[in-house]
Amino acid sequence: MDKKRVLIADDEPSIRTVVARMLEQDYVVLEATNGREAVDIAGRERPDAILMDLMMPEVDGYTACSQIKADQATKMIPIIILTAVGHEFNRKFATEMGADAYITKPFTPQVLQDAIALLLVKAASGQDSAA
Repeated sequence: MDKKRVLIADDEPSIRTVVARMLEQDYVVLEATNGREAVDIAGRERPDAILMDLMMPEVDGYTACSQIKADQATKMIPIIILTAVGHEFNRKFATEMGADAYITKPFTPQVLQDAIALLLVKAASGQDSAA
């Protein structure tokens, strides 16, 4: 079976590296250094899930999430916000922008794996029922 593809959008190279190492055994990992790249890669590559930081240069995570969810071609891709910003307001706003889950840093590999697996199952069941 082909591995699912996960896009990591974070401007911190160390975070992308750590998350990629957590996921590379189970997923093909794509990387974006800012929100604009994340939107471009999502449109071109159609990953199975996206992990998105909120605070990034050029286009922030809120805007990128909103743009991805507004596009017919990418709106079904689950987006998990990965951020150090844990305030309830930020969580609510990210959800309003279309985020499917919200995880605050630091996080464990198990929390990340569980969140991705749950959203992939939900996405698969949603796509199957729409087909």
